[in-house]
Amino acid sequence: MVTLQGVVPLDARRFQVDFQCGCSVHPRPDIAIHFNPRFHTTKPHVICNTLYLERWQAEARWPRLGLQRGASFLILFLFGNEEMKVSVNGQHFLHYRYRLPLSRVDTLGIFGDILVEAVGFLNINPFAEGGIEYPVGYEVPCSRALPKGLWPGQVIVLRGLVLPEPKDLTLSLRDQAAHVPVTLRASFADRTLAWIAPWGCKKLISAPFLFYPRRFFEVLLLCQEGGLKLALNGQGLGATGVHRQVLEQLRELRISGSVQLYCVHC
Repeated sequence: MVTLQGVVPLDARRFQVDFQCGCSVHPRPDIAIHFNPRFHTTKPHVICNTLYLERWQAEARWPRLGLQRGASFLILFLFGNEEMKVSVNGQHFLHYRYRLPLSRVDTLGIFGDILVEAVGFLNINPFAEGGIEYPVGYEVPCSRALPKGLWPGQVIVLRGLVLPEPKDLTLSLRDQAAHVPVTLRASFADRTLAWIAPWGCKKLISAPFLFYPRRFFEVLLLCQEGGLKLALNGQGLGATGVHRQVLEQLRELRISGSVQLYCVHC
């Protein structure tokens, strides 16, 4: 799933989102999927198409446009086995069957009259097993079992959306006795990120606060010898020391706070 958040300018004529097979300029790369909203015509509409060997194929047109000039939007591009589905602001909008193999796509191009606020990628299946509808996200608080604890090389990944008026986000790792040896907390009130020790001592993480209301985020915890390394939105933010014996005894990951989760991977 690829997510795109932004605003359509008041004077917008058109923009396009291209899933490209390369990024050359000359010759122009093949475009597996071309998503092109057009606002300047008598009847605003969306065109989808495929560019192959610098020639456009037969275009597919959708007469209703789920985007408005001057308004913000959230577009989800969901990639299945045979087709792409698109939702706009939580409502299904269109589906488009592939004409070129998705395995060739390696570049995302966004052009035209659009103000991009955020782009997100979920490369782990966001659907429930057997599900075919758009993911709506997990409710929080939520928890995930760690039946074998943590060991060097294991990765925990959280991906989600910050709510409009957030207060905090807390990730806690608990053992069988419900003790909490490891806690990571983001506070939106003072825009701080900190490790919280079991006895309540706070160790602030000296880094820019990378959480924003209505924006997607990715938290990655990498277990290594002697502790956990943290990355937020792809930026490494250091590590916290935890004995290996303690890591092996952890049995639960619990998430709470002002977010909607789309992916929890342990």
